[in-house]
Amino acid sequence: MNEKQRFELSKLLLLSAKIGVGASVAIFIAQALHLEYATSAGIITLLTLITTKWETLKLSFMRLVTYIISVAFCWIIFHFIPNMWIEYGVFLFCIVLLGEVMGWRSTLSVNAVIGTHFLTTQNFTIEFLINELLLVVIGIVIAILLNLIHINNAQENGIIQSMRYVEQHMKQILTELAGYLANQSSGDSVWEDIIKLERKLDEYLELAYEFQNNTFQSHPEYYINYFEMRLKQCGALHNLHSEMRRMRNMPKQAHIVSNFITDITQYVTEMNDPKRQIEELEGLLEELRNEPLPETHEEFESRAELYHVLMDMEEFLLYKKRFVEEIDETQFRIYWKQEIESNKE
Repeated sequence: MNEKQRFELSKLLLLSAKIGVGASVAIFIAQALHLEYATSAGIITLLTLITTKWETLKLSFMRLVTYIISVAFCWIIFHFIPNMWIEYGVFLFCIVLLGEVMGWRSTLSVNAVIGTHFLTTQNFTIEFLINELLLVVIGIVIAILLNLIHINNAQENGIIQSMRYVEQHMKQILTELAGYLANQSSGDSVWEDIIKLERKLDEYLELAYEFQNNTFQSHPEYYINYFEMRLKQCGALHNLHSEMRRMRNMPKQAHIVSNFITDITQYVTEMNDPKRQIEELEGLLEELRNEPLPETHEEFESRAELYHVLMDMEEFLLYKKRFVEEIDETQFRIYWKQEIESNKE
């Protein structure tokens, strides 16, 4: 079992434990308060727990708001329609329509359960309204408390390991591209390698968003920005590879660009500010401009493609430059904390 599988198993076990414990505690409290339909408190806890921390808070607020609306629907519909099955159908129609229009679909299940209580009892006394409200409050409070428990440290460590994976494979792709320019490799696997890395980045980006939604710290956006930056760089590498493949013959200046790309591979790290590499690229572009003009049409086309390769490399470096420039003070501390830990290793 690899690290990712162990983490997913740990996450599943923790969620199962939280649901089992939370639902049981909610029912226990509801029974201790002698509430009717006490088991519904457990169901409400379950339905609220299967979300992230921030989603739980948002969902809890929406549950309270929609509880009031649902009670109003119940009172109006159940008083004026005599047939039980028609009453409940009209009630569901109203809350589903409202939920979809307001973007509150996640509240429908609990409101449907509360609706069945009013449907079967036809009881709209203050005591029963408080009974139903307490079921909702108990369920969401238990869920909020339990969702404070999360394996954030393990998830963050997994994200950092994913960042190292991305850097390693991006270096590999750049090395393959440099080898292709130097006529040392066919470059046939580059396209597949870039696509594979993009798929991994999509997975890591999803994990970064999940981590952000499960922590109250202020820095998780850093990881999201990092993976989005690497995705953009993959796009630049796609363009760069396409330019290379269009070259019919490698111009003699190709080895200069190949050496530059080889040098860049040393700096594909989280901590590097590519300011120096961008200055070197500008010098290289100026050097190419001062080269003697191509003598044949074919040489002209190849030189033009080589120039576009450098433009793509500039775009590749600028994505990293913007990422570094947008790091705020909190993210900067995380940025350098990881560099210190990397140096220790």
